[in-house]
Amino acid sequence: MQLTLEVNGMTCGHCEKSVKDSLNTLEGVHGVEVDLASGKVDVTYDEAYVSKDMMKEAIEAQGYEPVG
Repeated sequence: MQLTLEVNGMTCGHCEKSVKDSLNTLEGVHGVEVDLASGKVDVTYDEAYVSKDMMKEAIEAQGYEPVG
């Protein structure tokens, strides 16, 4: 499955890496693409292992705000 999350607070390469790394550590996440300009994060994942809420919690734990 693929999901696009909108994330507030990402402003630089470090932000991008933090969000990417936090999502990539979740079991079932196969790929993460971050677009800093739009604040969008595209995640490819297996819904049998990981949920949108789990992804949002991982992003929040890094200090960023997922929207929606």
